[in-house]
Amino acid sequence: MRSALQVFAGPVARARLAERGLQPSDIAAIPAAAGGPKGLILNGLDRHLFAHWLPRSQHSVHLLGASIGAWRMATACLPGDADAHFRAMAEAYVGQRYDPEPGRQRPSAAGVSAKFARTLAACFGGQEGALLQHARWRLHVVTSRGRGPLLRREGRWRTPLGYLGAFATNALHRPWLGAWLERVVFSDGRTPLGVDWRDFRTQRVDLSEANLLPSLLASCSIPFWLQAQADLPGAPPGSYWDGGITDYHLHWDYRPLQHSASPLVLYPHFQPQVVPGWLDKAWKRRHRPSAFLDNLVLLVPHPDWVRRLPGGKLPDRSDFTDLGVDERQRRWRAAVADSQRLADDFAHLSAQSSVHALPL
Repeated sequence: MRSALQVFAGPVARARLAERGLQPSDIAAIPAAAGGPKGLILNGLDRHLFAHWLPRSQHSVHLLGASIGAWRMATACLPGDADAHFRAMAEAYVGQRYDPEPGRQRPSAAGVSAKFARTLAACFGGQEGALLQHARWRLHVVTSRGRGPLLRREGRWRTPLGYLGAFATNALHRPWLGAWLERVVFSDGRTPLGVDWRDFRTQRVDLSEANLLPSLLASCSIPFWLQAQADLPGAPPGSYWDGGITDYHLHWDYRPLQHSASPLVLYPHFQPQVVPGWLDKAWKRRHRPSAFLDNLVLLVPHPDWVRRLPGGKLPDRSDFTDLGVDERQRRWRAAVADSQRLADDFAHLSAQSSVHALPL
């Protein structure tokens, strides 16, 4: 039977995999992409990696996330049973329901933000200290902070105009997007991450008990669907939105990590392309791999397996409007259950003494 899992890797990573297979001691970092419900398909892999595979090693591992990726990686840091925590996280995501307020055709951004904040509080509230003191995992939450007169503060007219300007500027040259939005990473300060952020305007803020939940909410705050989060504790003042806007798939320069004792970046992902920012989705030339990813190992569902999922596709945000609540939840729960196949295939793969990976 064809594997449900494909493995892609940069040249440095391919050489390492051919020489010694995939070892938990080789993993320096795990990125987790934005992408909304698509991230549900990685639940089986998340449970296997954090409950069974990575615990075979002893070193610290950096967990990097934007949007649902930040939620997933924060879940990994919860104390106790990682398998149970990821099952609960998937059910919390599937169970989301946002009904319009009376007199409205769609729910307000304020209403969605308030309800989603309660969901995050139910998952993480009261456990911030234990989460941030995890013995091995080092959490890094990616957000996008508005800049300039239009995006510094959210406004009925300023925000649409600001994002229009950001889209046009980004189309010309991605680094110029930094005039409108900057990457702000809320970062565990115990162990330096060691990646190179000079590709884009970036600020780093220490993660704390005070800003953990606000930064997670900000990292998931899709413009126009949720409210921007203002003036996060310990961070520069301003409006903070979804981390996927600046860093959709965290296409960062991971090459400095290849010189460490754990030289590889392991990336469970839902597609073979690592797209830099959400505004780059339309620009296919920016979906190509770069030297930044030389030491990256990408785990991706095989397209044939995806076609067997309910609806013949990955869960996505359009399901909220295209499907009834019961049908959406049925399909998403089925996809989460089917994701165990990815974990099973990874377990078989990682038991091999050498691994063949496709070029990125």
